[in-house]
Amino acid sequence: MIDHGLDLALIGNGRTAALINPCGRIVWWCYPRYDGDPVFSRLLAGNEEKGFTDVVLDDMVDYTSEYLRNTAVVSTILTDSRGARVRITDFAPRFRHYERIFRAPQLFRIIEPIEGLPRITIRVRPTQNYGEPIGRRAASSNHIRYQGTEVVRLTTDAPLSMIERESPFVLNRPLHLVFGPDEPFTGDLQTTTREFCDRTRDYWTGWVRGLTISYDWQDAIIRAGITLKLSTFEETGGIIAAHTTSIPEAPGSGRTWDYRFCWVRDAYFVVKALNRVGATQTMEEFISYTLGIAANRDDPLRPVYSVVPTDSMEERTAQHLAGYRGDGPVRIGNAAAEQVQHDTYGSVILAAMPMFFDHRLPKLGDTSLFRLLESLGNKAAALALQPDAGIWEHRLRKQVHTHSAAVCWAGCHRLAAIATHLGLHDRARYWNGIADPIQKELLERAWNPTRKAFTAAFGSDALDASVLLLPDLGIINVHDERFVSTVGAIERELLREKHVMRYVSADDFGLPMTAFLICRFWLIDTLWALGRREEAHDLFVDVLKHRNRFGLLSEDIDPQQGALWGNFPQTYSMAGLILTGMRLSRSWEDQYWGG
Repeated sequence: MIDHGLDLALIGNGRTAALINPCGRIVWWCYPRYDGDPVFSRLLAGNEEKGFTDVVLDDMVDYTSEYLRNTAVVSTILTDSRGARVRITDFAPRFRHYERIFRAPQLFRIIEPIEGLPRITIRVRPTQNYGEPIGRRAASSNHIRYQGTEVVRLTTDAPLSMIERESPFVLNRPLHLVFGPDEPFTGDLQTTTREFCDRTRDYWTGWVRGLTISYDWQDAIIRAGITLKLSTFEETGGIIAAHTTSIPEAPGSGRTWDYRFCWVRDAYFVVKALNRVGATQTMEEFISYTLGIAANRDDPLRPVYSVVPTDSMEERTAQHLAGYRGDGPVRIGNAAAEQVQHDTYGSVILAAMPMFFDHRLPKLGDTSLFRLLESLGNKAAALALQPDAGIWEHRLRKQVHTHSAAVCWAGCHRLAAIATHLGLHDRARYWNGIADPIQKELLERAWNPTRKAFTAAFGSDALDASVLLLPDLGIINVHDERFVSTVGAIERELLREKHVMRYVSADDFGLPMTAFLICRFWLIDTLWALGRREEAHDLFVDVLKHRNRFGLLSEDIDPQQGALWGNFPQTYSMAGLILTGMRLSRSWEDQYWGG
């Protein structure tokens, strides 16, 4: 089977999700939720042929794979040397049912001949306990039970004996496969599968119809929006950073982390992006998620939580998975949960702010919500100028990071705006009185007169792409000569083949080797705001070329080779695509009337 790297499609439904390569092999599926034990783990199995399901076509000579337009349904066509063709349709069910969203932890697959008499083999090789092949299985008349740490049932009208023995057979009729809980499948399999496929397709096209987007780059923005929606765990409102664990940031780097969790900072960017295209429900669900955490005012906010916030985040290593392309270790859990990252407090306030101002919402923020946010603001104010691990989560050092201080300031500053909006003028004066000294000290101490730039941390000489966010946060005007000088320094020192490094100084794991895709979007936004619009436009058009065939981005990119690295698909990157694309796009009026 061809190694397609991160040329993968994502299917899902708000509870479970899977990654599929262009030949129709499902290489990653965590069950029964995003951070569960992977039933299909081939993505991280190195050279071992385990942890996948696929359809092998005898004498295959060609393949095509794409999303059905404006959906999370994937269609793959395999062609053999005689011209016989097979279509594989993959989806996770999602549709309205009894006034609720049906999103069972299931994967559906339809295999059908569309020309000739193709000869295929259906292979199903599930794993348990992060990479151990499941040996215990039991077949009945129309299903196979795979008895791992979680029992998974395959219900199918395909010949079970041929699946169990991985024997080839001629495909002369459509076949239907459903992977999911160990429960009897009610109803006719073919009818139900077709109905679920149609209703899932209709759900997604309807959801896309409700988006508000600008004229340019519509397909890219729509795909990014669907991907962000697929990264929300709707039972709780948590938004995961990516659907994978331990895809290395760079080959041989040891930078392999589990991203199947909710970073409050990353989720803020996702909420901001989805709000920008009119998908406000994710914000409401995320605010419920974060406020449930923040309601316990005695506990400090952690930077990252499980999609069920009370679940353990303890980090350990998977012993049965060699890693992506054999490059480990494969980590489960994330020790960043124990780090001190002060920007978390400001990020929650920033994410909640539209609740007070966006009149599309059925319930606006009130004084009680403001009081809860004030408790976070008090902590942001106390910690703004204290050392932490920073946005890039340095494990072995703490500094007063410029970005962390700026987001803490932004939280306090927004509380003043919310108080004014609510008519609480005494609280507005209070929060302005808190925010102003933080802003003054930050701008003085983060500025390095020798480097002529705002640097990564107070007293540091190191440049950091995160300072590009300072104007967007509102702490400095984009045309301030100090910020303009900072942009020039970043362009000189952090640009690599049009890509932007987070930083170039050594960290806990040595010198970074790959660029961080979200930083490219931050630079583009900055150039646009500075009036360098042609440069910004060209950089954005170029970054779109680095999406995979399905329109998705990971976290990192090799500046020289252009290969995608890091966990996938990365919500940070997809949110950046939406926010920057919407900013740069022509309006519909400009297009129609030549404005």
